[in-house]
Amino acid sequence: MSPVLAGVLQLLALMAALALAYHPLGDYMARVYSSEKHYKPEKWIYKAIGANPSAEMRWPAYLRGVLAFSAVSVLFLYALQRAQGILPGSLGFAAIDPDQAFNTAASFVANTNWQSYYGEQAMGHVVQTGGLAVQNFVSAAVGMAVAVALVRGFARSRTGELGNFWADLVRGTVRILLPISVIGAIVLVACGAIQNFAGIHEVGQFLGGTQQWNGGAVASQEVIKELGTNGGGYFNANSAHPFENPSPFSNLFEIFLILLIPFAMTRTFGRMVGNLRQGYAILATMGVIWVGFTALMMWTEFAHHGPALQAAGGAMEGKETRFGIGASAIFSVATTLTSTGAVNSFHSSYTGLGGGIQLLGMQLGEIAPGGVGSGLYGMLIMAIIAVFIAGLMVGRTPEYLGKKISTREIKLAACYILITPALVLCFTAAAMALPTPGNSMANPGAHGFSEVLYAYTSGANNNGSAFAGLNADTQWFNSTIGIAMLLGRFLPMVFVLALAGSLAAQKPVPETAGTLRTDKPLYAGLLVGTILIITGLTYFPALALGPLAEGLAS
Repeated sequence: MSPVLAGVLQLLALMAALALAYHPLGDYMARVYSSEKHYKPEKWIYKAIGANPSAEMRWPAYLRGVLAFSAVSVLFLYALQRAQGILPGSLGFAAIDPDQAFNTAASFVANTNWQSYYGEQAMGHVVQTGGLAVQNFVSAAVGMAVAVALVRGFARSRTGELGNFWADLVRGTVRILLPISVIGAIVLVACGAIQNFAGIHEVGQFLGGTQQWNGGAVASQEVIKELGTNGGGYFNANSAHPFENPSPFSNLFEIFLILLIPFAMTRTFGRMVGNLRQGYAILATMGVIWVGFTALMMWTEFAHHGPALQAAGGAMEGKETRFGIGASAIFSVATTLTSTGAVNSFHSSYTGLGGGIQLLGMQLGEIAPGGVGSGLYGMLIMAIIAVFIAGLMVGRTPEYLGKKISTREIKLAACYILITPALVLCFTAAAMALPTPGNSMANPGAHGFSEVLYAYTSGANNNGSAFAGLNADTQWFNSTIGIAMLLGRFLPMVFVLALAGSLAAQKPVPETAGTLRTDKPLYAGLLVGTILIITGLTYFPALALGPLAEGLAS
């Protein structure tokens, strides 16, 4: 079987698995977030934190819950890292330096999971499981809660109430993420991923010496890092490490986990607003972009330029031989079109145009299908912009799901869209202009610029993957990327929740003959075009200086 055919068959198998899970999981999540029943373990949690899960919240109260919980999480995770040297199960590792502890705390709470350290050489069992793994669950649940609040904004009328943040947070964790993670961890252990609390041990003889390996609760952390679109690896090699991702089957299973909830949430959206066809339109938009990017990535990496690539069957540099080019390309697109950041190959080693595809996937806003929760609310923001553009074309006040898109809604959507590019481009410009950050670049020219651009794109978009060659473990990068991650995560949520409150307060607008049908292929095509044009206009100059220049020169 040719490598190209193998890659195509894996893509088709993945699509079939996602299709089978779409209806049951999407409907189940809609029931979870619409339920008025509280299970006993959930009641214990509410009692412990002093929350009333039945009290409805307006958007400012909902936002305060999001920000307060996240702030406490940052402080807790920072303190845990700084105290590592005196904690049991630290494996002898010292406390994490202040700038790196801040960066890591911001990273995992913001659902970014950017890592400027070697996991197996820095973090003990307590920090890994009691700190990082816990944030993998709750940071994902925060994103899902914000998305559900926006969906309620579309579904409700003449009220400013969006539900209860604490109830949404707990239900997303207990009823959705935990059960799937338990099953997924068992699958990964069966595939060969390790799950223990062993210490450091020496293995083998290498050039007259031995090599040290850590044990750890790897399978349980691996499954939630993919399912929650988190991305932080237990080991520095991330999902290219055989302890995390042992086989081609586990690799395909991990890609399935990455895409599972973001795609299924479009069904949840359709069910909660009472119009499944609207969910299908969003799904179709996400699917077209995802399949298109995957096809482009496979083409760029299988292209045979030069004798070395011809002999290897494609661009094999930086890719695991047990996965090959096809599976690596599918994983790469899945992780950069979502906010996952896990890698099973090294993105810096991709072709120039391949690296550009990875960058563009994140710069789209990670909405195809995006992160858990963040992908859906990001796509719905773009849907509002597309409706507004269509309204300008025909001279009609835009409407979406029975709600008028007025000046207030457009301003909120525009602020959402502008935040992340401003963070990415301003921090990249500062890093390139100052003398010290440039010393961290391992490569000169266009590729070196791409390393810096990728770092801030990954951080501000809450992705977390890296372009390898950049040495990001410096005070400058730890601090500025940490700031970019926090602002890139929580500032957009302010505008999402404000928009949700504005929509929920409106009265429904009756559909007329002049209403744009937003559940038709024409609108889905308009939405795809809007996404690509807005992103292209914003990032094209930066992309032209980096991956495009490198790709055209090779």
